[in-house]
Amino acid sequence: MNSDSDLQIAGDILAVQHLLQPAREHPATVAEFVGLARSIAADRAQWEHLVSYDATSRWYHRLRTGPGYEVWLLSWVPGQGSGLHDHGPSSGVLTVLDGELTERTERVQRTLGAGAQRVFAPGYAHEVVNDTLEPAVSLHVYFPGLTEMPMHAAQCSPAAQDVVPA
Repeated sequence: MNSDSDLQIAGDILAVQHLLQPAREHPATVAEFVGLARSIAADRAQWEHLVSYDATSRWYHRLRTGPGYEVWLLSWVPGQGSGLHDHGPSSGVLTVLDGELTERTERVQRTLGAGAQRVFAPGYAHEVVNDTLEPAVSLHVYFPGLTEMPMHAAQCSPAAQDVVPA
């Protein structure tokens, strides 16, 4: 029986540079986009001074772009909502930065407090609303970048929903 270990025979694979995967410069997986959203959320100095509130329409600001993705900052005064929509061919990560938002789909209603995140695939239809008496701020990462936001005729009815905690 041979007592040589694989390490003794082949050497330390991590010491062989050509076998290591290079570190990615930009996010490429859902987990990496979630991580990007969390890192931006944690760095309030990066976005807090940009936030503005508009009583007549939802305020938004493109915070960052990268290869194949966009990051948007949105504010929501009480009562403002997106209407039922999807994001065309884009997937996304929604992160609540401040306040509380309600997400409604045809089947479920969720209350999302500060720090809550939702990940969605292309074609996912939802409505996001500020149902509270306080303003809210959210961060949205879209990949690929948002090119369309088709509105859906049917509105989500909160009374007909199952309520799922965030």
